[in-house]
Amino acid sequence: MKIVVQRVKNAKLEVEGKLISQIGTGLVCFVGFGEGDQNLKLDWYVNKLCGLRIFEDENQKMNLNLTQVDGEILLVSNFTLYADCSHGFRPSFINALNPHDANNLFEKFVDMVKTQLPNKVKTGVFGADMQITQHNDGPITIILDSEKENK
Repeated sequence: MKIVVQRVKNAKLEVEGKLISQIGTGLVCFVGFGEGDQNLKLDWYVNKLCGLRIFEDENQKMNLNLTQVDGEILLVSNFTLYADCSHGFRPSFINALNPHDANNLFEKFVDMVKTQLPNKVKTGVFGADMQITQHNDGPITIILDSEKENK
């Protein structure tokens, strides 16, 4: 599992010109699953994501989490996080989890995040061609990677 977390002032997600999701201050998270992630301990990632202290306090120190700033979160499925660009110029996605299993894991992940952040979670459309506009804040970008983190 890989999650690219970006702190934003606002973001919106559209599919075929239709507004699907929109958030104010918060996090945009691109979430991808790779082969072998079926037995991942998703709760660790949910707790880490919801607890990340990457918002500034009154002293301009990154010390506050999403709940403390009354922020929102936009979760976007993104298999391209598993692109292998080591050979040639066309990425291979052989290490990405198959769409059926990835969708099941993504939906489970979304549901778990919703239990920690009720009414603050928005999503994209799995497998769709999504257009995302975001106003990055910082920029602050954090990467959570199951190959480097606890499983």
